[in-house]
Amino acid sequence: MDVNREIRLAVNTGDTVFGIKESKNAASSGEAKLLIVTKKCPESEFKGDQFEGVPIYHFKGTNKQLGSAAGKPFSISTLAVISPGESNILSLKG
Repeated sequence: MDVNREIRLAVNTGDTVFGIKESKNAASSGEAKLLIVTKKCPESEFKGDQFEGVPIYHFKGTNKQLGSAAGKPFSISTLAVISPGESNILSLKG
């Protein structure tokens, strides 16, 4: 699976939120189905396999690369997938 392609497809056709605070809120409220976190994310709570029962996928690239994969002109440290849209991004749950 091309992870970057699936991220872009989820952002374009599904429902996603960006950033640590928004991702935590989506996970805490039960809306998020998957969290995508970069290795440079400063939050220690995102180090394991789950946060608030939501699976975490550890993105291999940098914040800038995740932003680029999402089609955004800014860095993203954390992305929460609320609805995958036409993507297969939820298969990253492992």
